[in-house]
Amino acid sequence: MTFLLAATAPAVTEVAARTPTDTLLFEGAVLLGVATLFVLIFRRLGLGAVLGYLIAGALVGPHGLGLVGGGESKLQIAEIGIAFLLFLVGLELHPRRLWQLRRAIFGLGLAQVVVTGLILTGLIFVTLGFSPAAALALGLPLALSSTAQVLPSLKSSGRINSPFGEKAFSILLFQDLAIVPMITIIAALSRAPADPSAPPGALLALYTLLAIAGLVLAGRFVVNPLLRLVARYGERELFVVVGLLVVLASSALMHSLHVSTALGAFVAGVMLADSPYRHEIEADVEPFRLILLGLFFLAVGMVLDVNVILADPLRVLLLAAGLVAVKVMVLTLLVRAFGKSWKTALGLALLLSQGGEFGFLLFTQAADALLIAPEAASLFSAVVTLSMVSTPFLMLFARNLEFSPDRDGDELEGPDDAPRGSALVIGYGRFGQIVAQMLHAVDCSVTLIDKKPSQIELSGRFDTKVYFGDGLRLDLLRRAGAEEARVIIYCIDDATVDAEVLRPIVEAFPQAKILTRVFDRRQLMAIDGAGTAGAVREVFESSIALGLMALEKLDVDPRQMEDVETALRQLDATRLAAQMDEGDLAAGKDHRFKPGGGRESASVLEKLRQRRQEAKAAARDEEAMQAADPESA
Repeated sequence: MTFLLAATAPAVTEVAARTPTDTLLFEGAVLLGVATLFVLIFRRLGLGAVLGYLIAGALVGPHGLGLVGGGESKLQIAEIGIAFLLFLVGLELHPRRLWQLRRAIFGLGLAQVVVTGLILTGLIFVTLGFSPAAALALGLPLALSSTAQVLPSLKSSGRINSPFGEKAFSILLFQDLAIVPMITIIAALSRAPADPSAPPGALLALYTLLAIAGLVLAGRFVVNPLLRLVARYGERELFVVVGLLVVLASSALMHSLHVSTALGAFVAGVMLADSPYRHEIEADVEPFRLILLGLFFLAVGMVLDVNVILADPLRVLLLAAGLVAVKVMVLTLLVRAFGKSWKTALGLALLLSQGGEFGFLLFTQAADALLIAPEAASLFSAVVTLSMVSTPFLMLFARNLEFSPDRDGDELEGPDDAPRGSALVIGYGRFGQIVAQMLHAVDCSVTLIDKKPSQIELSGRFDTKVYFGDGLRLDLLRRAGAEEARVIIYCIDDATVDAEVLRPIVEAFPQAKILTRVFDRRQLMAIDGAGTAGAVREVFESSIALGLMALEKLDVDPRQMEDVETALRQLDATRLAAQMDEGDLAAGKDHRFKPGGGRESASVLEKLRQRRQEAKAAARDEEAMQAADPESA
């Protein structure tokens, strides 16, 4: 028996030694697996990734199935994700752009945070019976909106640089800047025993200013020269290392001074905003930001006390609905007071009506400062979470308001009074602008139509009249003079347009040739049978142009380049015809160039070479005959 115990002791010790690793691997696999599932589901439903992370964390956390523990410790680690987020926000703060948006950032943004925060503070104090300090610690964080929800939506839809998107970005930017003062206010109101290692307030402010100045100088005289050195060696992984070093080092510096790590990361981003390597750093840091911010929301879901919601679901729902309603009302009035139309104001208010992710952080700090009970922190964290649930639905209304014409402000003019032209160009983006220029070059009268107010406003700055409307609607086309047009050209970026959409237009205006821009060959197959006069894949010609440029740089013979282009067009046309006949993308797959050549492509090239050689031989024979008999010439 002694022998058996002695023999098994190392094994038991080894198992015990592996336990933390096993736990880490198990919890990591569970978190990532459940997060992947829920994010996919919520993305599919159009509800955003943030809610997927929150629900996944709540499900597997200690208040759910209990598969993963230590939510608080994971939250502390995941807060680095917020630092990365603010670092990337700082990178966006190019001084020129900051100056252009100064009124929206420091005017509208400041007004939104202060007015909304104070109104919410007053309502919490009057209706819920919290002390003034506790109400302030709850009201100010509730004034914030979710940068992690709103900004990705604006970027993915291409609206981040529109006038609407810039206003939303400006408000969110000031909210991010306001986090540091809010942390300071909560710390000043704290009832907890003072940290003996923390410096006095005045000294802390001095340290903070010195640290910011030091970070700016380090960015100019250390980080930028270091980035130039890394760029010279061309080592991509070193850019990743330097990017992480800048974020972590600046955050660590601020943390050592008992200041927000997010402030350090933000300052680090600002100091690199003018760097020529800013985009490289942004691309390298972005994946870490996405992962860590996802972990942050998972951890928030884990620490969210679901029992608080289950104990009084009606109260939580009413508080969440009240939060959204108050923020919509206040922000609508504020944006309207800054001279914007009612629809723009309401659209922005709906977009920013939810609570923000930084609220979780500030509620935790308020609880640590003994300003509110942990139960109150859990309650308002649940309120913020439920307000985030409403965001995807409210975003739909906000987008409809953004893309609808205003009736009380700068009204967008429809095409009713547009001069009747020979051509209608539907969609005046980067594609439609080139098409319209070619028509203008031959003095063709053109009516331009677009449904994006931001594009219409931008075109107006360049003295180009674009009319508002949906060019796929028959009634609008008639008002625009489609019955007199010789050609209607669809340059819109919409991969969902198919034969069912275009066929009524072709039938309604038989005298007009309908030309369309399509996304790819799948959309080209989808519009087959609509009766259009022609279609162009949006990147086909530019891809050929770039391919020819590449062959030229490789010193390929010009005659061979011409053969390759001709062969490629023939093969593509044959393949496309087969795909349309069979309704299958796999049809005609041999009619393309691939590694090793390919029988069909080689055959086409060989025929082109023979044709060129025969033409050259015929030209030589003709020259010889003319030389032998000059009079025949």
